[in-house]
Amino acid sequence: MKMENVSRCGWVNQDPLYIDYHDHEWGVPVYDDRLLFEFLNLEGAQAGLSWYTILKKRENYQKAFDNFDAEKITAYDEHKMEELLHNEGIVRNKLKINAVVTNAKAYLKVVEEFGSFADYIWSFVDGKPIQNHFKDLSEVPATTNISDRLSKDLKKRGFKFVGSTICYAFMQAVGMVNDHVETCFCYQRSRKKTMS
Repeated sequence: MKMENVSRCGWVNQDPLYIDYHDHEWGVPVYDDRLLFEFLNLEGAQAGLSWYTILKKRENYQKAFDNFDAEKITAYDEHKMEELLHNEGIVRNKLKINAVVTNAKAYLKVVEEFGSFADYIWSFVDGKPIQNHFKDLSEVPATTNISDRLSKDLKKRGFKFVGSTICYAFMQAVGMVNDHVETCFCYQRSRKKTMS
């Protein structure tokens, strides 16, 4: 199936990497703990930057942070942290790098308490995606009451770089909300998945 002539969300540029991400990942519900943890940290890395910048570095992040294996990350020593600070493949921001380790510790506590990170995360939307009906990109919010609550709870549990805007971007990425605009070819696909 040729995908050149389909209508997509207005934020997608012409890079095949970005198109592939939009068409196959963004807004698709994620229930895998490791992948949810990865997305949460990547969204945090995005703070002050564009998602496109982070997406291009995603493979480097996966290599640098042991594919976001929280158990391994919590064991990082000073040498490893120094190595990360000099890794040109990721955003070399000390606070953001430290946040991944802090988040790994908080994440493991959440898994211990709730049985899985997915159960905890999805409880904020009662276990199923919120189906939005936006006609234009300008209608899509930067935050919602739910992202406010998620942000507050994550911060209380010790997570870093989890402001409400980051949390809402995370919710969009992992399919907790379907924010594909109605004209996007992914909108109906996501709607069907939500309804089934």
